[in-house]
Amino acid sequence: MLNDDRYLARLAARVGKHLQTSHRGVATAESCTGGWIAKTLTDIAGSSAWVLEGFVTYSNAAKMRTLGVPRRVLESNGAVSEPVARAMARGALECSGAHLTVAVTGIAGPGGAVPGKPVGTVWFAWAARRGRRIHVSAVVKHFRGDRESVRRKTVRTALAGLLQR
Repeated sequence: MLNDDRYLARLAARVGKHLQTSHRGVATAESCTGGWIAKTLTDIAGSSAWVLEGFVTYSNAAKMRTLGVPRRVLESNGAVSEPVARAMARGALECSGAHLTVAVTGIAGPGGAVPGKPVGTVWFAWAARRGRRIHVSAVVKHFRGDRESVRRKTVRTALAGLLQR
């Protein structure tokens, strides 16, 4: 994309418009993006009407303490995994009172790769309230590029996923 920052801004504005018209709020739970998703959403004027909270849980300790990710889930699967992403999304939903959350956990690089989880591996999870039920969906992506590129693609995918939900 020619100007990815403008694309992200337009995508965030679309997310915001949808949330505002549906009278819903969003929260983010971020690891590898370090708050970039929340920053992109809160760059939109009036976002305080629909952005409730952003959690930056970079360490495993923060994931457990802030979002309630169980230690056994982290130890069994590693931080970059579907169960952890799902637990982060659910935890953000429960902690914030939002209607919709997105969680991301990944390896942006340049280091940190482990067998089966190369640099560019990012797990996404979205949680949504549907009445009294919580629906969580997750997907893994494998992005190419440097740290900046992986993180930017993660933000774009997270925002697009919010828009779909």
